[in-house]
Amino acid sequence: MIYDISPPISERTAVWPGDTPPTRQVLSDMARGENITLSTLRATVHLGAHADAPSHYGGGAPTIDQRRVEMYLGPCQVVRVRVDRKHCLRPRDLVGPINRERVLIATGTFPDPEHFNDDFASLTPALVDWLHARGVRLIGIDTPSVDPFDSADLPAHRACLAHDIAILEGLALAGIPAGDYELIALPLKLVGFDASPVRAVLRSGPER
Repeated sequence: MIYDISPPISERTAVWPGDTPPTRQVLSDMARGENITLSTLRATVHLGAHADAPSHYGGGAPTIDQRRVEMYLGPCQVVRVRVDRKHCLRPRDLVGPINRERVLIATGTFPDPEHFNDDFASLTPALVDWLHARGVRLIGIDTPSVDPFDSADLPAHRACLAHDIAILEGLALAGIPAGDYELIALPLKLVGFDASPVRAVLRSGPER
């Protein structure tokens, strides 16, 4: 079974306040009698489900094209948590053992990708450290950031940088059962960029 965990992208998609929303410019259109349809996308690279590059939060750190692609492909675990909005998750908020190198955390605190709410849940550096100690090398979350909206020093991002943990943000995890899957969430090879949108999917069943 395949689960699509990428929110749809359209001109209604909410982005971080002040960032570039997606727009489409149609250059030619078969509906107008032209021989092809051709369009241009303009948007932030932190769009919908996306992979942060270390260069987004660390000076001189690797850009998204320099990340190892295997970080975003392989066995993963979906963990569901019951937390209030604005909560910063700690190790005790995760129930059950961590048994995969990639962990996706479903908080349910950013429910509508077309409406930006700034009171979403986030991660503490202590949780990042705790996951690293259990062999985790990718953390994903269903919110726009692993840090709180009003954070200036980005401690969870910096903890991921210290441990070389990959970050996925903006995942659509509503209705995804907790458990083990194969993650496929490959970033584009955007040379020099600080992030990339991904088409993130989970695969379950014997074919894993």
